[in-house]
Amino acid sequence: MITFTQRKNQNPGLAVTLTLELTAEERTRSRHQFLASDGQMVCLRLPRGTVLQNGDILQDETNSILIKIIAKTEPVLTVTARSQLDLIKAAYHLGNRHVQLEITPHHLRFSPDSVLRQMLENLGLQVTEDILPFQPETGAYGHH
Repeated sequence: MITFTQRKNQNPGLAVTLTLELTAEERTRSRHQFLASDGQMVCLRLPRGTVLQNGDILQDETNSILIKIIAKTEPVLTVTARSQLDLIKAAYHLGNRHVQLEITPHHLRFSPDSVLRQMLENLGLQVTEDILPFQPETGAYGHH
């Protein structure tokens, strides 16, 4: 088992040894064991509150192994609207429910929830099911 305790800056020039595909929820776990791309067991022991992002590089305790974090594809709902104002209103309603939310200028994305989907469709928004990497906002107090 390899233990990773330190995050490096995203640096495309670094030669990574392993990759680790994690869902959005898994990227919020600062203490957990996962299976890496080569089948090795990887243990994360990162500072509490660490939220990993796609492309982050972690370093092991011996400073000899680098592992790259990849956002794993997962089921999500993608919300689009006829106008940016409608999309902003949707973000407001989802934020009011403390939903983990990926926000872009053209769409919102969140984990599947039939009640929230119906609410958004009733507001006139388009909601589609996708399987994509999910990268929600970390919040105003999130650590990166």
